[in-house]
Formats: sequence, C-alpha cells, structure tokens
Amino acid sequence: MNIHEYQGKSILKSFGVAIQEGIVAETAEQAVAAAKELKTKYNSDWVVVKAQIHAGGRGKGGGVKLAKNLDEVKEKASAIIGMHLITPQTSAKGKLVNKVLIAQDVYYPGASEIKEFYMSVLLDRAKSRNTIIYSTEGGMDIEHVAETTPEKIWKEEIDPRIGIQAFQARKIAFNLGVTGNAFKEMVKFVMTLYKAYESIDASLFEINPVLKTSDDKIIAVDSKVSFDDNGLFRHPDYEAMRDITEEDPTDVEARQAELNYVKLDGNVGCMVNGAGLAMATMDIIKLSGGEPANFLDVGGTANAERVEKAFRIILKDKNVKAILINIFGGIVRCDRVAQGIVDAYKNMGTINVPIIVRLQGTNAEEAKKIIDQSGLKVYSAIEFHEAAALVNKLLKN
Repeated sequence: MNIHEYQGKSILKSFGVAIQEGIVAETAEQAVAAAKELKTKYNSDWVVVKAQIHAGGRGKGGGVKLAKNLDEVKEKASAIIGMHLITPQTSAKGKLVNKVLIAQDVYYPGASEIKEFYMSVLLDRAKSRNTIIYSTEGGMDIEHVAETTPEKIWKEEIDPRIGIQAFQARKIAFNLGVTGNAFKEMVKFVMTLYKAYESIDASLFEINPVLKTSDDKIIAVDSKVSFDDNGLFRHPDYEAMRDITEEDPTDVEARQAELNYVKLDGNVGCMVNGAGLAMATMDIIKLSGGEPANFLDVGGTANAERVEKAFRIILKDKNVKAILINIFGGIVRCDRVAQGIVDAYKNMGTINVPIIVRLQGTNAEEAKKIIDQSGLKVYSAIEFHEAAALVNKLLKN
C-alpha cells in the first residue's frame, strides 16, 4: 500500500525524524490559509505547492511550484488541483490531483552550503536483509545516477539479528561528506529513519531529497512510503490512510471481495485456488502459446458468489480472450465448485469468451459431468495437459 507524501511525513515526524513542515489543502482557498499559517508558525514567506499523487517525478510534470506570495499560492494551487499530472511514473493519461501540500521553504540562505542527498530503506530479497541505499546526488532520479555514476551510490546492509548500529549511521554520514553539527544530525536522522521503517512494517522508505540546510539541520523534504500489505493488520491506523482514488478500480474491487488479484498484460484470464497452483497455471498458459492476463487466487471458498465476482473482475480486462479455471478440490469439493461456476455463468448472462475448467481432487469426476451437461460454453479438463491443449486450441479459433 502506498500513501501520500504528507502522510509519510506525518509518520516520520511521529518517530522524531525532522521534516519539511506543511499543510494539506484541497482548494485554492485552503492553500492560501495554509500559507498564512506557515508564515505564522515557521516564518516562511515563500512556500512550495506540491501535488499529492502516488507517483514520483512530480516536478518534471509541473506538479511542484514555488510561490513567493499569497497571490501566487492561490494561482499555482488553482492550476495544480484538478489537473491530470503526467510524470515518468504515471500512464499517458496521468493522475488526477485532488489535493496539494503547502510546504515551508527550507532552502533559506545562510553561512554554509545547502546540500541534497538521496536515502532509502528497503528489503534486499536476495540477501534477506534490510538495506539503506544513499547517495550524494539527491534530487535526481536514482536510476539515472545508478546508470551514469554508480560510484556515487552506497549501500549499507543491516544485520537482522542486531539491527542498525551507530557505527553504520556514522559511516553513512561520513560517506555523504557532512561535517560538524550536520554530521551529528545525519547520524540521528539515519538511526531514527530506520527505526520508523522497521516499526511500521514498511516495504520502502524513500527520501529524495534529504536536505542539509544552511544552518546544518538534516530534514526530509520529500517522503515516499510503501507498506507491506501482509503487515497492515497490525497497523489499522496506517491502513486508514489508504487513498483508493489513487488505485486501480479493479484492484480495489478485488480487495473488497477478498480476492488476491494482480493484473498482467496477457490474453488468458486465470482463476485458481492457491498461489502455487496459480504460478503453475500461468506456466501452462505460456507453454500453450498464450499469455496470462492476471493472477487471481479465490482461496479456499469457491462458491457461486465468489466465482461470479472473480469472473466480473477478469472480464473487465478487454484483452482477455479465454479464461482458465484451475481448482484443486482439497478443502472445497470439486462438484460444489463446478455448480458454483455454472450458477455464476447463468447469473451473469452472456460471457463472450470461452472458459476452460480444470477441476482435480475430491469429486472431480462428478464435477466434470456438471460442467459437460450444463449446456454452457464451458470446456472441462482433468489433466494439466488437457487444459493446456484446450487453451491452445481456443486461442487459435
């Protein structure tokens, strides 16, 4: 689950991470009021108007603007709110901006140099360790930095048995080239950032940029936070931050139906019970000459209502030319699944793509009879190779 910048910053602040302060606004009038409040609280004459969408590269698309007075705040907020912001991380259609963050100006002048850094915390799955990735090239696309100047990117692996150690935070601060009070502030920033990441079951914390201000403070100017969905049951307060307007409507519908669904780019829809069987099903689709259009796990309950919801979600994808249902009847009996498929099919009316059903396990033979005698445009199979052959045949027709 992803959240907005302003939400990520609120989490960081709750753990003691220094942030660029800001106030969220949904209208130009609210933006002006927010700018006045920032002036009072933080003596911030200038403010930054930042579009709040679940995508990076907002500045490149015109979603981040500096406003030097209240008239500019109103003008720039009016232009950004309601726009379809296109960035390198959105589709060609872009994302609708429903709110902006009015943030204090932290690039104030002073005695020493302002510097921007990149920092993220994420899981290195190959090594089963959380890793801090950091660079002196803050404010830039980290992918571009990795491609052109990889020597400017460092990684610090955290031993899960003992957690982050102070010497590792000092090493990061040293590599980033900060000195004096900024060095101490950076060590504190790293330690606190990692504590926040680990405490909330995050899958990613990305701060770009981390700013060293002219008076040697270290603050998070941006914040990208992603949660591990499997850990959200421990954090209902963070789950409440979910903004479904930023998510694919089909994904939202699948989650509400408690279906495990991932959209892919192929032409054969999949409906399976069990993640391992789903992976094997996608393999046989590939071997048969097709491409899987989705991963959809209905779980242990494949009744008519659940099957119908799965059908409707799969058929929202206009690229689907056939549907392969592959169910192993262990917890659930195959004949009940077969009847659920027939009932769902009839309840939906016309389905314009062929459906291949492979049911194996308890009462598989009875299930095949139900499918064969239904009179519907449904093809039954018992073995994997039969299902693969049917997929191949029907895609060619």
